[in-house]
Amino acid sequence: MFPARSAAALRSELEPLRVTILDRYLIAEFSGPALFGGAAFTLIFVITQFLAIGRLVSQEHVPILVAIEYFLWEMPAFLLDVIPMAMLFGTLLSMGRLSGESEITALKAGGVSLARMFLPLAVVGLAVSLFSLILQEELVPLANDRAAYLRESAIEHISPATASLSAVTQLPGGGKQVTIAGGLDASEQTLINVTVLRYDAKQNLDEMIVSKQARYDPPTWTFQNATTHQYAVDGEETGTLVSPTLSVDIGERPSEIAKRNLQANDPENLSRSEIKNALVNATLSDPQRRLFSATYAAKLARPFSAFVFVLFAFPLGMRRIRGGGAALGFGLALAIVFVYYVITTIALAIGSLALPLAGIAAWAPNALFSVIGLWLLRRASAV
Repeated sequence: MFPARSAAALRSELEPLRVTILDRYLIAEFSGPALFGGAAFTLIFVITQFLAIGRLVSQEHVPILVAIEYFLWEMPAFLLDVIPMAMLFGTLLSMGRLSGESEITALKAGGVSLARMFLPLAVVGLAVSLFSLILQEELVPLANDRAAYLRESAIEHISPATASLSAVTQLPGGGKQVTIAGGLDASEQTLINVTVLRYDAKQNLDEMIVSKQARYDPPTWTFQNATTHQYAVDGEETGTLVSPTLSVDIGERPSEIAKRNLQANDPENLSRSEIKNALVNATLSDPQRRLFSATYAAKLARPFSAFVFVLFAFPLGMRRIRGGGAALGFGLALAIVFVYYVITTIALAIGSLALPLAGIAAWAPNALFSVIGLWLLRRASAV
């Protein structure tokens, strides 16, 4: 057991981290404006999408329920941009109100430092950033998949692709599996004229599976009337097996195959796991590899803009939004976000110039806004 003095000292050290009434009050003050800002920014997106839905229904003759469903599946990707904006707006407005009504001054007079006031908002900002990262990697790819299916099958009426599609998967022991298909029927989630080639660690052909179609039954694919050819090391065929149905894991979902082939130059539409898979398995040119690497790093940095915006807006709100109201806070939030994303775009371009620059450029906007936020917080603490 710890001595009494040590336990008391430990409690004293942990005292600043204890959730207090002040923490709950500051979070409550922040939550209202943040939720309002999120709803307002989302409403802007919804209004613009109403026009798009109307165009799809009137000009493209898309059933209205399909158009609405397509719009809903587009929402998760948009939320990735709304969340940091809502955090910024909520911090600006809540700190502006507390400062305008002299509550910040009263807290400082009571011995509460600005750093201690910032702590609960910092925890919320970090938690929201982690949530955004999970949303980006888990929900958004699935939503984009469904939106792609609706766009290709129900909206654009695209028939199965005629261009060759391919996927490469690493096998245990150093071998690899190459899947080649003549086309993808997005509406049926079916690959057409599929061939799977399996190579051993020495790149000798070990097995070939041929089927006229393979349907995606998560998490694997079901090959119909598949013929499996087995080969010896010298390339001689040693056996043939015909299976009415055969489950094969080709390592990718239908949309991953389609997106990599049809949108190879736009990694923004891919998740980090999909980008990593493309960097490992896909044949990319040097410019593509640099762009994919820069985007891979940027997609890790961007969700943490929620925390960075809280740090940046905390001292700024006390100085600039005092008495300005929601309209000024809304406008200032838009201006800050615009500047941030301009810098982010420039950083992505710089990161695409050379592989060593990818990580540095990806985190540069967050670092810049964090440094400015810390400087403003230091100045505000000195007043």
